[in-house]
Amino acid sequence: MKSLCVILMTTLALQSLHAQENSWEVNDPPGDWTWNEVNFSTSEGTWMNVDVSPDGQTIAFDLLGDIYTLPIDGGQADAVRRGLAWEVQPRFSPDGSQLLFTSDAGGGDNVWVMNVDGSEARQITKESFRLLNNAVWTPDGQYFVARKHFTSQRSLGAGEMWMYHISGGSGIQLTERRNDQQDVNEPSVSMDGRYVYFSEDMYPGGYFQYNKDPNSQIYVIKRYDRQEDKVETILSGPGGACRPQISHDGKRLAFVRRVRTQSVLMVHELETGQTFTLHDNLSKDQQEAWAIFGAYTGYDWTPDDKYIVIWANGKIMKVNTDPMAEEEAKEIPFTAEVEMQVAETRRQANPVHTDRVDVNVIRHLTTSPDGNTLAFSAVGHLWVMDKDDDRATRLTDHSEFEFEPSFSPDGNQLAYVSWDD
Repeated sequence: MKSLCVILMTTLALQSLHAQENSWEVNDPPGDWTWNEVNFSTSEGTWMNVDVSPDGQTIAFDLLGDIYTLPIDGGQADAVRRGLAWEVQPRFSPDGSQLLFTSDAGGGDNVWVMNVDGSEARQITKESFRLLNNAVWTPDGQYFVARKHFTSQRSLGAGEMWMYHISGGSGIQLTERRNDQQDVNEPSVSMDGRYVYFSEDMYPGGYFQYNKDPNSQIYVIKRYDRQEDKVETILSGPGGACRPQISHDGKRLAFVRRVRTQSVLMVHELETGQTFTLHDNLSKDQQEAWAIFGAYTGYDWTPDDKYIVIWANGKIMKVNTDPMAEEEAKEIPFTAEVEMQVAETRRQANPVHTDRVDVNVIRHLTTSPDGNTLAFSAVGHLWVMDKDDDRATRLTDHSEFEFEPSFSPDGNQLAYVSWDD
């Protein structure tokens, strides 16, 4: 038994050493790479998640896998987190001192935290298979809720809501996926910490479908009650409902709905049940697609709940949340200096033709009566060679396919079968 324990411990130690020798950092991969610096200035971006600081003075957003901060009135954005890793979905802590974000710097999508200036970044969750994203803080700043990803036979799968302490750990499951193919995503926690709003794919059939009608209903918005441990549907109906974001006072729920061909920012009054349109010029949501990172990008209310700051059509927009207001949505202009490293693509040479081919499969091998000559079929033709040679010669120059050679008794002739369609 002691010998067995020693063997197991030695094996585990060797495996650990081997893993350490073969591990590598996503932001600093080993090996020889030809890096190209790509630097440019931009005033727009694609699929940007946006968040507003608790004091309402700063915006955090992601752009091309890096994280930036920006004054609420716009201007020059500051890059607080760069690197080869893909890092998105920043969320300010309740005290405004830290940012949660999704990063694959540890080898797969997990939840990280850093100071708002980008310092002291550390990985919180350590999932290696059930990966996480879309983390949002609880009001006490001690926990966060994130979407955990599950797969089965199909490659992309579904999600569940899980809660983690800021110090890490294995987390606590809040919701249970209804199946392995229809997604759950986009958590939003109420300011009293009691409710977790989220979106769920409820399209009929019980499995993911590529041909879906967004103007019927794909996603609905549900609410998990942490106090009573129950889930109820809050918003549903034609055009669906996704990316919920509860207001600070807990009275209104912003969300995205499809209206014919347009994605629209809406607001729902929880007490009255009334729903109003706020902005009808969003970028197209992803309700029909595999929405692993959300059916729409993250956005936020300003601390006074008078405005919503949201990405749309490449820009950061400020939308008045009073449906009766005649104020048009305003762009918050920004300029970001993008600095990226792009590796030269590794290309494998694949010659179309070579003068000599090493044949791995031959057929119908036969030997001459004197044993000195071999004949066989390969790549569709007949070949002969001396038994002590390593190079075969085509028997004919015909274009027809040739098979099944047979020597005459004196070895001077070959009979064979030819075929041409």
